[in-house]
Amino acid sequence: MKYRFARRMSCIPPSFLGELFRVSSQRGVISFAGGLPGSAHIDVRGLAEAARQVFEDEGRSSLQYSTTDGHLPLREYIAARYRQRLGLPATADEIQIVNGSQQCLDLVAKILVNPGDHIGMERPGYLGAIEAFSLYEPVIHAVPLTDSGPDLSSFAALVREHPVRFFYGIPNSQNPSGRTYSEEYRKALAGILDGTGTLFYEDDAFGELFFDGRPRLPLKRFLPDQTVMSGSFSKIVAPGMRIGWIYAPQPVLAQFNCAKQAADLHSNFLSQVILHRYLATHDLDSHVRNVSRIYGEHCRLMCELLDDLMPEGMTHTTPEGGMFLMCTLPPGLSSMEVFREGVREGVAVLPGVPFFVDGGGEDTIRLNFSTAEGEAIREGLDRLARVIRKLA
Repeated sequence: MKYRFARRMSCIPPSFLGELFRVSSQRGVISFAGGLPGSAHIDVRGLAEAARQVFEDEGRSSLQYSTTDGHLPLREYIAARYRQRLGLPATADEIQIVNGSQQCLDLVAKILVNPGDHIGMERPGYLGAIEAFSLYEPVIHAVPLTDSGPDLSSFAALVREHPVRFFYGIPNSQNPSGRTYSEEYRKALAGILDGTGTLFYEDDAFGELFFDGRPRLPLKRFLPDQTVMSGSFSKIVAPGMRIGWIYAPQPVLAQFNCAKQAADLHSNFLSQVILHRYLATHDLDSHVRNVSRIYGEHCRLMCELLDDLMPEGMTHTTPEGGMFLMCTLPPGLSSMEVFREGVREGVAVLPGVPFFVDGGGEDTIRLNFSTAEGEAIREGLDRLARVIRKLA
């Protein structure tokens, strides 16, 4: 049988993730390569108790089909949290539950992008977004990311010169770089977009994980009618529950609802009900503060060790929150060589190449600081330093 696949399947960039997971799971390898939150900080006991209560009180209804929008009490909780934390006038009618915020990437592109349409994103940009968007055959423009946000002159030129459907960005603790947009840049980006036909897709997967506990004003505060915002409980409660959401203007949400219904009818309803019961009976703010504090300690330790152990010419970002930082290797070093030699030395890193949609990244690596604990971070970076010095 000769199988014939849609043309769009040839548009997906080659995935490095299968190889990455294979080597990262090898015995004795300390992995900084994954994108997982720390398993030690998942409240298994609290979630188990919430699940027990749900099965006792509403077992049959929670195991039945539900609406595409998602569990209303959970959407009300999310909207209330937006109002309290960020001053956004969110209502439950503007929230829809999805299978992790990753599903938002697929469905937003599905409803907005025709083959050949123009979209924009950061450089470097989130690998999962590059893969999701590529299926719909757009022309992807990458805007260089500075320490304060997307380069404003490049961003303005992109919007001015092309009919950009949307620009995708992660303003808070960006993946892969760990950078956070300044408030000045958020206002400037909103000003550039205001009155154009371009939406801003604000991925806020890491917005709760600032080490200082201080929320940053979202771009949606400055551009409410042109911003689509997504969020997730994966980083702050449990990724295996696959509960995220989209917060969008009604015209966008109506089309999104149609696409969502066609894709899967609705997200896992049992997980939604259990999650809402957990959130209603537990202090999420206290939990998030604790996780953010621990991640901050890991990040500071990693930055200190990078400064102390690595040879001259290697630099790194200094995140304010989130789960990742990015390193630029000394001149002449290849991230793939570092990856391969690192596995032999018992440490795994993620080469930067897949994050650069227009090529590049050969001299960068992404490191995750949310999964490994103190001694593992020390030993892993000791191994990585040996690799870097050997190759340099």
